[in-house]
Amino acid sequence: MHLDIIGRGPPLVLIHGWAMHGGVFAPLLDRLGAHFECHVVDLPGHGLSEERDGLALDATVERLLALLPPAIWLGWSLGGLFALEAAARAPERVRGLVSMAASPRFVVAGDWPHAVAPSVFEQFAADLAQDYGATIDRFLALEVHGDAGARQEIRWLRQRLAERPPCDPRILVDGLALLADTDHRAELPRLALPSLWIGGQRDRLVPWQALQLAADQAADGQFLRIDRAGHAPFLSHADEVAAALVRWAGQIPGRAVDQSR
Repeated sequence: MHLDIIGRGPPLVLIHGWAMHGGVFAPLLDRLGAHFECHVVDLPGHGLSEERDGLALDATVERLLALLPPAIWLGWSLGGLFALEAAARAPERVRGLVSMAASPRFVVAGDWPHAVAPSVFEQFAADLAQDYGATIDRFLALEVHGDAGARQEIRWLRQRLAERPPCDPRILVDGLALLADTDHRAELPRLALPSLWIGGQRDRLVPWQALQLAADQAADGQFLRIDRAGHAPFLSHADEVAAALVRWAGQIPGRAVDQSR
C-alpha cells in the first residue's frame, strides 16, 4: 500500500475518496505540514497502491492499522468509512476521528433522510462499464458543484488524477458497494475518542445535515459546516479547513498540536 509522509508533528492519517488518490490532499497538506506528520494513503487499487483482493473494508482497515502509527485519522467521502471503521475497531490506535463529507450511512433510510438514493451508486456502477472517463468526469463535477471556483477545481482534479495510474473499474465498483451497503450509525455512541464532522453547505453527495446528526450521536463529536463549500471543502476552503483541524486537534488532551506555526 502506497504511503506518503509529509510534515512534522503529531501523526495525522489522510484517506481519500472514491476514484481518487492521496495526491488530491495537496492544498491541505501545504497548510498542515507545519503542524502534523501527515501519512497520506492510497487505498488498494488506487493511485500507486497495488490491488490484492479488491477493496474490502475489514481487510483494508487491518492493513492500515498494521502500517500506520497511532494517529488522528481523517477520512474524506469514501475514506471516511475506513477511518470510522478503524476508530470503532481500534480506539487505542485512532486518537481522533475527522469525517469530512463522510457520513456513517451514505444512502437514505426511513430514519436517515439526509443521504442519496441507492440508485445513485447503482447508476455510477452501470455507467463505469459503458464509459469510464465520462463517469469519472461526472463524479468530479458533483464533487465541486456549488463551489465558486468549480471550473478551476475540476481541471485541477483531472490533472492530479492523471499523475497516477487510473483505478481498475472492479475496484471502483467495490467502492460503490461499500458506499451503498455500509451503515456505521450504531458505532457512533460507542466511539471512545473525539470526533470532528465537517460538511459542505452545498454538498450534493453528502448533505451537511447528515454530518451534524452524526456529530450529535457520537460520544464526543463536534460539527463544522463550511459555508459555500461542496463535497471537497479542503479544495475550496483549504485555509478554513486547516485552521479548524489544528484548533480541534489542539483540544484533544495529551495530544497538543503546535498552533503557532
